[in-house]
Amino acid sequence: MGEQGGPTLITSVQRAFRLLEAVGAHENGAPAKQLARETGLPLATAYHLLRTLVHDGYVRKLQDGGFVMGDKIQTLRSTGRGQALLSRVRPALAALRDELATAAYLTFYEEGEIRVAEIVDGPRAPRVDLWVGFEDAGHATALGKSVLRELDDEARRDYLSRHHLSDLTPRTITSSPELLRRLDSAPMAPAVTDMEEYALGTVCVAVPVYSGDTLGSLGVSLPVDRLSRLREIRERLIPTANRVTRGLSLTI
Repeated sequence: MGEQGGPTLITSVQRAFRLLEAVGAHENGAPAKQLARETGLPLATAYHLLRTLVHDGYVRKLQDGGFVMGDKIQTLRSTGRGQALLSRVRPALAALRDELATAAYLTFYEEGEIRVAEIVDGPRAPRVDLWVGFEDAGHATALGKSVLRELDDEARRDYLSRHHLSDLTPRTITSSPELLRRLDSAPMAPAVTDMEEYALGTVCVAVPVYSGDTLGSLGVSLPVDRLSRLREIRERLIPTANRVTRGLSLTI
């Protein structure tokens, strides 16, 4: 058993949180002595916890000796905001899954890459086997092609210059000019399809969405034997995408 009078791990965590709250209350920074006084901690304890928080990036020490919030706190805030936004649109994705019996996917174009943000699937609506990451398969997925279709010419050229158009299946488009031609003449626009280009036996449909100024796509995957439902699915995807865009664009 541990020492009865010693601080427990929970106590240390509570003290660290109190220090973070105190640091956050001073936009221009505060010295350790002031933070210790405000939190009711012994100065030695405050120094020890602040050194740990600085080492881990949660707090930054200024040249004048004051302490301010570190970069990792900003990352946590950004991540938390993203999770809160996704929680707003998950019901719409789940409704899409249940109504169409298809897995639903949400992607965003961030830092020059197409990244999956959410997948909502289930026993009756299994997701496609993501055997190649979406970052390397934008040319072969409806979700990726939806994003590429919405980008301007310069952004498209930049993306294609950094990504090899691998032939994932015999149906994959591996020619940049042909890919761009098909994107610009998509017969189901604004919807874009993937006709077994990513995985044989699976087709996908996707439409664009936005989170503020961030471009993304909303799509579903289904077995190729349900190909006849593509038009019906397109008509269901477009209003759902509009609701998702509204949900993502609301200020938190």
